[in-house]
Amino acid sequence: ENMKIVLIFLFIAPLAPSARAEKDYSSFDSAVSPETKSRFAMLDDVRILANGLLQLGHGLKDFVHKTKGQMNDIFQKLYIFDRSFYELSLQTSEIKEEEEQLRQTTARLQINNEEIKNLSQEMNLKIEDLIQNKIQLQEKVWGLEDKVTKLAIIQPSMQETKEISSLKAFVEEQDNHIKQLLKIVEDQHIQLDRQHNQILELEDKLNHIELQELAENSFAGEQTEPEATPFSLRNTTAGSYTSHGVTPDCTALYNSGVRSSGVYTIKPNGSEAFDVYCEMKFGSSWTVIQNRVDGSLDFNQTWDAYTNGFGDLNEEFWLGLNKTHSITKQGAYILRIELQDWRDNKRYVQYAFSLGGPETDYTLQLQRISGSIPNALPEQTELHFSTADHITDTTNDFNCPENYLGGWWHSECEETNLNGKYVAPRSRGRLDRRKGLYWKPKKGRYYLLKSTKIMVHPTDLQSFE
Repeated sequence: ENMKIVLIFLFIAPLAPSARAEKDYSSFDSAVSPETKSRFAMLDDVRILANGLLQLGHGLKDFVHKTKGQMNDIFQKLYIFDRSFYELSLQTSEIKEEEEQLRQTTARLQINNEEIKNLSQEMNLKIEDLIQNKIQLQEKVWGLEDKVTKLAIIQPSMQETKEISSLKAFVEEQDNHIKQLLKIVEDQHIQLDRQHNQILELEDKLNHIELQELAENSFAGEQTEPEATPFSLRNTTAGSYTSHGVTPDCTALYNSGVRSSGVYTIKPNGSEAFDVYCEMKFGSSWTVIQNRVDGSLDFNQTWDAYTNGFGDLNEEFWLGLNKTHSITKQGAYILRIELQDWRDNKRYVQYAFSLGGPETDYTLQLQRISGSIPNALPEQTELHFSTADHITDTTNDFNCPENYLGGWWHSECEETNLNGKYVAPRSRGRLDRRKGLYWKPKKGRYYLLKSTKIMVHPTDLQSFE
């Protein structure tokens, strides 16, 4: 910019003095000769040009100094970035090498295990044959015992004595052979158990590595989705009146003057009074319908439990489908889901929603309003709530609640289930992503969650950010 200003000045500056000079010198045309006027004009032009060149030099000098400073900053940042990238590459390479070694070892052990299983099957077949031979020999021995009993009275012949002795020797030989085979089979079973335990240990290590990788999927670097088209919200709310001194929801409680989060009693229209947890935030109060913080509560519950609610309202809990429906049927409500990953990064998403009653098995329909995380729940779709003992979606033979451990509004058994099994990164055991507490957008990675919260609020709240 400095160069541009100087150049413009160089082109314009000579014009103004020349114009003034022409005007000033015009009055002296009669007194001064043409030769003298030409000399004075040339000197003025030289002065103007010299002044312009001097200013250009100063501008270029400042520009060079600033450019050098900016280049030094860029080189320093590039050095830091290269160093960080190199260290990260080393760590990634080490993890991949360790994982590959574990996978190769597991593959070899599985091959050995398969060979031992085949050998064990062959040994079992041989043992069965030997057992059958033993049974037949025992029957012969029993027959010989009868003969011996009879011969106790009658003196046996030499031929019969030899036959009895040879049969006894054969039976003893078969017994010893069977004992040896049984000892071999027992050793094989011990070896199989040892191999099986080694395979389980390796699987645990692999599962632990995968859990750590999932926990490292942080919300921090996630690009949020573009906001949805503004949704027209009806200004119908249950928070504008009370019934016999008991408020119909947490928002009405806030409007009555309460400003502290906690457990309160509400009484929606046409419903019995019950306790809820009210969270004061964004200049109002939200009714919390689900809260998970540490996995202390098992969410793999029955249909009746999800209908009526379970847990401690001051800790982890599920309010209950029946109570939630009695609140939301009073008017138009917002559904807000708050998520926290294992690096304590927090995200949220908000929907306009409708929740059916028990006659529809509490069917849910969503339309995204805003949020800071990609959507992972189907929109404009009737989502049926299901539990392991109450399957409502007959179009899919796969039992989603039984296989995903927890009641939820399932859609083709997607991975996102905020009522699933609570899995921590330090957990050991067989990893099954379908049974963890995840947020999985359609086109995106898994996010292993540390805590979740689901809340509702009438649509009269102006700002939810």
